[in-house]
Amino acid sequence: MSETTVQLAGSQALDLLQQISTWGNTTTIILHGGSVFEFKGDFPTGTMAEGFYNLKGNGGFEGHLNLESVQSIQFQSKNHRGRESHALVFVDKNNDTIFKIFLGRDAEGNLLQHQLEKFEQLRQQAVSH
Repeated sequence: MSETTVQLAGSQALDLLQQISTWGNTTTIILHGGSVFEFKGDFPTGTMAEGFYNLKGNGGFEGHLNLESVQSIQFQSKNHRGRESHALVFVDKNNDTIFKIFLGRDAEGNLLQHQLEKFEQLRQQAVSH
């Protein structure tokens, strides 16, 4: 399995994030200053206000996303530590990663099938446009 270059326009970030908030357990990765921050749990819902998508987390993950800085959303599929891994990668105009949302796993470490199906549906829609 290798990384792919399929992507969505950044203008689709709001709709995509609203969809992901209904998927259940995911892992959100934020890379900043050489550090890696992870949040495991449902991606929070949010509302638009003052130019930001304001996340309303129930489990401690909150924040304010400047969706205008999202240039594209890339579909990433690759093996990670010997296991199949899929993520949506939110990228800025400099092609730097803002954050990633990885598909969730069950108690045995298997990908959540309903999320994988939704991920693949989104990827196919992106390819056909």
